[in-house]
Amino acid sequence: MRPLVLATCLLTALSACKRTDAPPTPAAADKPAATPAAPANPANDNLNAVAWVQTSVEYRALSEQTYRAAAEYLDKALKEKNWDALVPEERGNAATGLKPAVVLDVDETVLDNSPYQARLVRDGASYDEVTWDQWVAEKKAKPVPGVVDFARAATARGITLLYVSNRAVHLQAATIANLKAVGLPVASDKVFLGLGTVVEGCEQHGSEKNCRRRLAGQEYRVLMQFGDQIGDFVQVTANTRQGRDQLYDEYNDWFGERWWMLPNPTYGSWEPALFNNDWAQPAAARHQAKRDALDYAP
Repeated sequence: MRPLVLATCLLTALSACKRTDAPPTPAAADKPAATPAAPANPANDNLNAVAWVQTSVEYRALSEQTYRAAAEYLDKALKEKNWDALVPEERGNAATGLKPAVVLDVDETVLDNSPYQARLVRDGASYDEVTWDQWVAEKKAKPVPGVVDFARAATARGITLLYVSNRAVHLQAATIANLKAVGLPVASDKVFLGLGTVVEGCEQHGSEKNCRRRLAGQEYRVLMQFGDQIGDFVQVTANTRQGRDQLYDEYNDWFGERWWMLPNPTYGSWEPALFNNDWAQPAAARHQAKRDALDYAP
């Protein structure tokens, strides 16, 4: 999932340890540990995250096992006529008798955009719409491990794949071309529901996808949803740590059956939740807020 405003995300090892042979004084040992200040020249926050996605077998294994496990549930989902992956608030009509579909986010769920993130690391830059649009226009994103095999299993069973993405609608043609190039089925242009899709009678807030999920539900029984952010599955009304935790607790048993989460440590709505969603803050302040969120308990 690519929100409108992104920045480099995951914390990396940021400071070197200074060795001393002298033990702490009793007075110092009695004081509560303070949050360490950020170093003057911190490393790029996203370096480890991007390197992990691009080089680790662990990332590939997580993605593959997610899609393999989901494929095992397809027949069960088809057989159970009341099976639906939309929350009741977003199911505006009866799902019984509708054509089956699977809803997938695009970025970091279906297409791997880590080369774009790598360029930002290399250039010491942050996400912006110009460079993002240029990357999408290149149509060079590779498929997330496991998604092509899952897509084949779904289409073989007559299930339509719907791509509910926060890529803007003007990126539709390039996105569809990229999807087709990597072997993903695109039944028609209508299966791409990008940011800016107008849904009659539903007011969309920011990059939330609830209106587009409602639109999908008008024509399809949604068997499963796939994403890399909690907002890919349900509307996030309070993007705070507490609000996000409450959503997870409420729908915990949906994951691994109707909802399938893909790993993405490089960016996401979890990051601004750590600094009150205030991107206007200086980068150093946002960086320090993320450090302050760490748990330093022994």
